[in-house]
Amino acid sequence: MERNEIVSKLIELKAVAVIRMEDTSKLIKVAEAIYNGGVKAIEITMTVPDAINVIKLVEREIGDKVLIGVGSVLNSDMAQQAIDAGAKYVVSPIFKKDIIETSHKNNIPALPGAFTPTEVQAAYEAGADIVKIFPADVLGMAFIKGIKAPMPHLKVMPTGGVTLTNAGEWIKAGASAVGVGSDLLDKTAIGNGNYLKLTENAKILMSSIQSELN
Repeated sequence: MERNEIVSKLIELKAVAVIRMEDTSKLIKVAEAIYNGGVKAIEITMTVPDAINVIKLVEREIGDKVLIGVGSVLNSDMAQQAIDAGAKYVVSPIFKKDIIETSHKNNIPALPGAFTPTEVQAAYEAGADIVKIFPADVLGMAFIKGIKAPMPHLKVMPTGGVTLTNAGEWIKAGASAVGVGSDLLDKTAIGNGNYLKLTENAKILMSSIQSELN
C-alpha cells in the first residue's frame, strides 16, 4: 500500500493495539485473538525484546490480515530497521523531524508524539500523517476537542487513558483513531493463555467505537 492508503486504513480501522510483551512467543496468538474481535492494527513497540525480529516474524505470519506498525521509535535508525523488517507505519512518543523524514522516504506514514497545541501543529507542519497525543490520560478528551476547534485539519490519535468502554468517546471528541494498550491486552489473560478474553475485550472496544459512528 502507498503511504496515503495506509493512513486511510488506520483511520478506517480506528483502533491500534499497542503491544508491549516480555514473552514474545505468545505475540502472534495475541494478535490473532484481538483480530478475531475486530482490532486489525497492531503496534509492536521497540521495547519488546528482539523487536525487529519479532516484527519480521509477525509480518511473515499474519501480515496479510493485520496492519503491523512499530512503536516507541526514538530515532531514525530505529525507524529504518523496523521498516526494513516489515513495519507499515512508524509511531513515536516524541516528535523528531528526522523520524518523519525517514518514514516518508520509505513511503511509510509517521505518527509522532506531541503533548501541547504548539507541538501538535509543529509535527503536522513537519509532515506527520497522524499526530499521537501522548500521554493522553494526562490531557483528557477535552484537550482533543479543544485543539480540533481551531485546528480542524489535524488528524490525532490519543494513546494512554483509552479504555475498552471510553474509546468511542475519544472518537466523538475528534480523534481519528485511538491507541489502546493494557486495557485491551490483559496481562493476566495472556499469562494464562486465555485468548478468548482478549477477543472479548476487542469486541467491547470496537463496540464502543462503533456506537459513536452510527
